[in-house]
Amino acid sequence: MKNSEGEIILKGDREIEHIPALADKALRINLNKNIYGTFSEIGAGQETVRHFFRAGGSSGTIAKAMSAYDKDYSDAIYGVEDDGRYVTESRLRKMLTHETRLMEERLNREKHPEKLFFSYANTVATIDFAKQFKGHGWVGIKFQVDPNAEYNEIILHIRFKENDSKLQQETLGVLGVNLIYGAFYKYNDPKRLLRYLYDHLDKDQLEIDTINFSGPQFKDVDNRLMSLQLVKNGMTEAVMFGPDGKNVLPAAVLYKKNILALRGSFRPVTKVNMDMYEKSLEMFVQEKKVEKDNTLVVFEITLSNLRSEGEIDERDFMDRAELLCSLGQTVMISNFQEYYKVVEYFSEYTKARMGLAMGVSNLIDIFDEKYYRHLSGGILEAFGKLFYRDLKVFLYPMEENGEVINSQNLKVHPRMKELYKFFAYNGKVLDITDFDKDHLKIFSREVLKMISKEKDGWEEMLPEGIAGLIKKNHLFGYGEKKTLEEAK
Repeated sequence: MKNSEGEIILKGDREIEHIPALADKALRINLNKNIYGTFSEIGAGQETVRHFFRAGGSSGTIAKAMSAYDKDYSDAIYGVEDDGRYVTESRLRKMLTHETRLMEERLNREKHPEKLFFSYANTVATIDFAKQFKGHGWVGIKFQVDPNAEYNEIILHIRFKENDSKLQQETLGVLGVNLIYGAFYKYNDPKRLLRYLYDHLDKDQLEIDTINFSGPQFKDVDNRLMSLQLVKNGMTEAVMFGPDGKNVLPAAVLYKKNILALRGSFRPVTKVNMDMYEKSLEMFVQEKKVEKDNTLVVFEITLSNLRSEGEIDERDFMDRAELLCSLGQTVMISNFQEYYKVVEYFSEYTKARMGLAMGVSNLIDIFDEKYYRHLSGGILEAFGKLFYRDLKVFLYPMEENGEVINSQNLKVHPRMKELYKFFAYNGKVLDITDFDKDHLKIFSREVLKMISKEKDGWEEMLPEGIAGLIKKNHLFGYGEKKTLEEAK
């Protein structure tokens, strides 16, 4: 049986989602006498608003529908962008702000005291004629859920996956209806709202790689956690946020950059991680084809490293993210288990030289065949994808039984010896030699145990300021022992 929303039915104790038809979503919006707003769509026709026109009853909902497609005309309305581009977040925000202001100016609030104003906008570029560039866009809505309150915003960036412009236009229209419907009827549950954006859509049609919620209704929403949901739900392969903790568009920060990536659990970030970062960066910027001012360092956490007992531990994720951000780092959360997928992802945005900084144990894992059984070409196919790019590996040593292990004396499976030699002895793997030997005795898993058990000495194993944050915010189980004792 459907509930009052007409969207969920219960079968036994199992919840089953019922997805309303697009026409039903549009009609429900249209029949709500208080919802009233504008549609501004640039670059792919007026694909969203047509659903509302066709559903019936649209005269009470649509204040204006327009498509300022011509660049000069668009500039005359919304102004000229500093970079001269049109498919940008800045352009979308100008569209939303401009249209909302006009609505407030032109409609008398005394005459319409209960109206919930909204402005929906998109600015997109669909697939090009040569089908080399699949297209992308910015989509957003500025809306009220209380006529006397400030506006809320949901802004997202999409990447098209279909190879036909007409199909992309239709996909955009579906997404738009889902967004508007979710904004008014699911704003109190942002995680569910995210999932509803894919109603009547498949993941192979559309990718959402950035989303930001703002406004009074979303004051408690952490957009980094929303980014995590995008990866967790399979809506994108990777999301990024900057040192300020805010979501950033991967394409914007990675474009044509020299990229140095460090993968780890960072649970917590230790002096080993920072020594690896600092020493590998020093080596990387000395490489030919690497420009220091054009270099971006990315700390990557894979989704598998965020799992605790089979589920994503969101609090644990926040702990790691906050510490890395406090150190001024850019963080990427990915769904890539294999390194070659990371490199392929970066290669979508840059052809410049890239680097991977890793420890010995990580390099040994790369030469483990079990990770490549799903590939028809096995490990050779993976290494072709990995080292075909302009890539260097910077290897941080480890200490084992008093011996320092590096690229020269590490042991891989006998079957992999010749393959390893081919890459290691051809300048693809470079040893970090200027390392701090005292750091080789630091292991994050041991530090984590010491923190949770409140043993002495773990503070000295972490970068400056990190121990203080862990204690202040009770991260990684710090303080739980004392709390339990007090409870007794």
